This record gives sequence, C-alpha cells and structure tokens, in this order.
Amino acid sequence: MIGRAAERLRSAGARDEALAEYIGRRRVLLVPREPVMRPVGRVWRIGVLLIDTEGTAYATGSTTRAIDPGRRGYTSESARDRAEERAAARRGRFPDGETVNFGWRRLALDADEFRSGDGPFVLVDDVPMVRWRVGRGGTSTTELGAYLDDRVSLLIDPPRGA
Repeated sequence: MIGRAAERLRSAGARDEALAEYIGRRRVLLVPREPVMRPVGRVWRIGVLLIDTEGTAYATGSTTRAIDPGRRGYTSESARDRAEERAAARRGRFPDGETVNFGWRRLALDADEFRSGDGPFVLVDDVPMVRWRVGRGGTSTTELGAYLDDRVSLLIDPPRGA
C-alpha cells in the first residue's frame, strides 16, 4: 500500500519535503560546533506519516523551515528552541523556505510494528490501521489503505486555496 502511494506521488510530481537528522551542539577536535540538520533524503508528508520515494514509511517528528532565525531576544524557551531549529536547518544548507522534517522514526512495515501499538500503525481485527491524535489527547483510527488514498489525493490535487 505504501509503495503504491509513493508511486502515485512520484508520478504526479507531488511536492515533497526534506528529511533531516538533527545533530546537536558538539565539539570536533575541541572546536565547538553549532547544531546542524544533515540532509537524509526527500519525503512526502502524508498526515502522521512521511513516505520516501522507495516506499519507506517514517513516523513524523518535528518540522521547521530553513529561514533566518531572526532576533534572539525571545523571552520564552520554546521560541528560542524554534529559532535554534530554524538556524540548524539553515546551517544544513537547505534552500531558504524549505520545509525540513527531523526527529522522525523509521517504521518497519511488518506485523510486529502493527502489533506493538507504539507508532501510528495498529492492527484492529487483523486490518492494518493508521492512528493519529485528535483534540484533547484522544486518538482516532482509519483503515490504512483508505487513509493513504485520501491523503495522497489531497497532496496530488489540493483543494482550491490550500
């Protein structure tokens, strides 16, 4: 199913996003290095999933844009964190404005992944389902094939004004 979704997206030339690994502050030969996002590949965001051109699925993590982080005079810790993420994406040499996905987790497409219940996949009566969070901490599930069809269709042919 996921391989077919990737093929549909590839054939349609759907807009993809960057997949990156966040590398925090560190020292290399005693020289301090700022955080950076290392490019890993390209993916399509399909709701709670990221899918690459090979049909590999990833659980979403965090997202930022590679833009100038702006002034650093923020009073909130979360605003400083977001600015640092934007700066790390920029240091990763992503084009300005590029959406960068990081903090993701590769998903095994096997029965163990679906049975574990740790990620977005779950088996319900032996039917593969995808689970996502809805308001106030609740969750909802949908049959994986229908979910992929719906999300891929929206990415290929987005509603007017989206």
